[in-house]
Amino acid sequence: MATRRRVAREFKAPPFTRADVEAVSARYDEPDWLRQLRLEAWATYEGTPMPTTKDEPWRRTDYRHINWDSAGTLLAPNGGQLDDIPAASRQPLLGEEQGGMLAFVDDVVVHHEVSEALTGQGVIFTDLRTAAVEHPDLVRDHFMTHAITPETGKFAALNAALWTHGTFLYVPRGKTVELPAHSIFYTTQPGVSLGHMLVVLEEGAQIDYLHESLSPTLDVDGSFIGATELIVKDGANLRFVSLQDWGHHMFEFSHQRARVGNDAQLDWITGQMGSKFVKAFLEIDLDGQGSWGRMSAVYFPDGKQFMDLDTQQNHNAPHTTSDLLFKGVLKDESRSVWQGMIKALPGAQKTDGFQANRNMLMGNKTRADSIPGLEIEADDVRCTHASATGQIEEEMIYYLMTRGLPRDEAVKLAVDGFFVPVLDRIPFENVRDRMLAYVERKLLGHD
Repeated sequence: MATRRRVAREFKAPPFTRADVEAVSARYDEPDWLRQLRLEAWATYEGTPMPTTKDEPWRRTDYRHINWDSAGTLLAPNGGQLDDIPAASRQPLLGEEQGGMLAFVDDVVVHHEVSEALTGQGVIFTDLRTAAVEHPDLVRDHFMTHAITPETGKFAALNAALWTHGTFLYVPRGKTVELPAHSIFYTTQPGVSLGHMLVVLEEGAQIDYLHESLSPTLDVDGSFIGATELIVKDGANLRFVSLQDWGHHMFEFSHQRARVGNDAQLDWITGQMGSKFVKAFLEIDLDGQGSWGRMSAVYFPDGKQFMDLDTQQNHNAPHTTSDLLFKGVLKDESRSVWQGMIKALPGAQKTDGFQANRNMLMGNKTRADSIPGLEIEADDVRCTHASATGQIEEEMIYYLMTRGLPRDEAVKLAVDGFFVPVLDRIPFENVRDRMLAYVERKLLGHD
């Protein structure tokens, strides 16, 4: 009797070649050092195997269903304009004055403005390609050298070799910038978007920065292969907010990493609402004595969305503090994975590290995997973690309904209250309001 053999699907790589790398560099007439960096990164990419579910960081993350025929095609400019971006995302963050705004549609700059309040302090806020030409020493010293390198992973190497657009924010030593910077990546067509963000704060500098990644939902798969580098030098203070609301056709593969110097502070808030699939590595390295880092996130997958957020808090020096709070609500048949690790290196005495993950499930077909971890190599530390996952409390909903609220409003109030501890950390009121609007849209099923 014949038996049917099951054919295993492969973890295929996107269909790029070295010629694509050379073509991108030639198209923009890039300086030799940048072209060489791309080619070296491509060699690293070719020598690095595709991650599979046999690799521990990817054990719960299967992306073999991606269609690289559509999601692996470089985007072509199609006349995108600023008005393509939703109006709410184009508004000033504080009052009527725009600090700095940099917007891309399909990888092309469609808007760039910087207030004299920023330029007068020597702040550089421009697209990464322009920065590489006009400020080569600054970019060369920090790009893919301190935070993310091509050796970080397969997708990090691909971003280093083939990035198509990016932002560069530089704040000089000792400058406190009152008006925030704001950037947007927006895509309107299927294909792959390879964005890169590089933020450098010199000693004693201070600024707030909001970045948004957005798209409508399309009929075929698209992808974002991104990298974010945050360099916060001694005594500097960065508040960084990152919001993601890709359409439900998008696969995101991203590496995001911060380096924090002596007595420096990083307050990092992220919101994950959109996409079909997310695999994001988010990492803080507390490199200097007295450094402080806080990572906060809200995420709300619905439908069949999958989100895997892999966090790392690395204490590389003594007297460092890290705090993490990730809160998720899951609806329909969605799934989330949070993998968190606190590391304290030998000599990192007086480390204070904490991480907490809370998940609220709305239905019996959702699933949230919460995996905290500690790796401690110092003997005078305080490192703890907490995790809790459970169904939305019907008793609380019933209580609210007895006070006259319809069930839908009672559920929204409960979810809003669950997210508020993180949302309150966002320094922009209109962004907090938009996040609450995202939540309402999810609850009503309007994606």
